[in-house]
Amino acid sequence: MFIKKYIALIFIALSFSCSKNTIKSQKPLFLVGNWQRVNDKPNEKTFEVWKNNLTGIGYTLSENKKIFEEDLRIITIKDTLYLEVTGVNQTATLFQFTSQTDSSFVCENPKNEFPKKIKYWLEKDTLRALVSSKDFSIDFNFVLIQ
Repeated sequence: MFIKKYIALIFIALSFSCSKNTIKSQKPLFLVGNWQRVNDKPNEKTFEVWKNNLTGIGYTLSENKKIFEEDLRIITIKDTLYLEVTGVNQTATLFQFTSQTDSSFVCENPKNEFPKKIKYWLEKDTLRALVSSKDFSIDFNFVLIQ
């Protein structure tokens, strides 16, 4: 009788150890604020504005005219975080979070032409973003303006 209980206990322990661990991701609140890019092209000013509900807007001005705009949202679908980008393509583009810390995250969409990967991280007082594909990347450095 003792052997049967022992074998059952081992079986249960193995079942739990083989199960997939789901870690609840926390939303990246380090994004919240009004950010201005400091490594822009001459005559351009790029901004990202993130609200507490993690909706935001990114836009670029050239000679005080808006030349680019995108809407940004951090959303949850089936317990997985995504960065949703609208306003660039005809339909929303989703980038699935693939890694995350308290002050950074990486999200990816291998089917998107560019970028395939987006990384945001806080480095001291600078919000950094790297958008990339296999052969090309753009680095964004933002400082908080409010």
